Amino acid sequence: MCLILFAYNYHPDYKLILTANRDEFYSRPTRAMQYWPEQPELLAGQDLEQGGTWLGLTRHGRFSALTNHRNGLSQPQGQSSRGNLPLQFLLSDLSCNAFIEATDPHRFDGFNQLIDDGQQLCYLSNRATSLQPVPRGIHGISNAVFDTPWPKLVTAKQALKNSIDSDKFDADTLIKLMQNPATYPDELLPETGIALPLERRLSASFIRSENYGTRATTAILIRHNGVTEVVEQNYDAAGKTERNTFRFMAPATLMAE
Repeated sequence: MCLILFAYNYHPDYKLILTANRDEFYSRPTRAMQYWPEQPELLAGQDLEQGGTWLGLTRHGRFSALTNHRNGLSQPQGQSSRGNLPLQFLLSDLSCNAFIEATDPHRFDGFNQLIDDGQQLCYLSNRATSLQPVPRGIHGISNAVFDTPWPKLVTAKQALKNSIDSDKFDADTLIKLMQNPATYPDELLPETGIALPLERRLSASFIRSENYGTRATTAILIRHNGVTEVVEQNYDAAGKTERNTFRFMAPATLMAE
């Protein structure tokens, strides 16, 4: 994932309202979101090159999503694929705190991860505080640490807030919200160590180029009573491809005070 927007305990009926874009090379082999035959409780896409995932849920109420932390000035140092992090969490029964204690973040290149063990939603990163309970509200993660105000994140968070506050939102609305192709003036762009033309191209919420772009948009709506809806819209270099919808009942939750 390269852009995740979410509202946590913000709407009275929903524990989590989330929409996210995965940006990747079109040539990288991918399995679309599905229940994994080898892990039937797991709903996730799969990176067929390394075997991990960028976003997933389980019927037991666990959730995780991941973005890379972009730093073009440093060479990759990680010994393990970052896609293993969501997979390891989702397939465990560890609490958020226990997962952190059992994980060596230095084995991975820069990452941001959301994890929810069914009791709390937490953010962790090897480029920021290792564990942070997520407060109620509207938040976002791109390729910097939690809620870093990159232009596309600021714009998209406001659009999500407007949609939820108007109480006119559903999975299709959340997916359309992520299709903004607008880029931003150079003076507003972050400096992440990559060439300016590429920085400019990556400033859009929805990325489209010859070899690289937004491969999937995922919308997740989890009600406090456990009713969960997940919709994934996939794309290739030519445009939209398959769309998949999933609904299941996870354990109910209490709204945080």
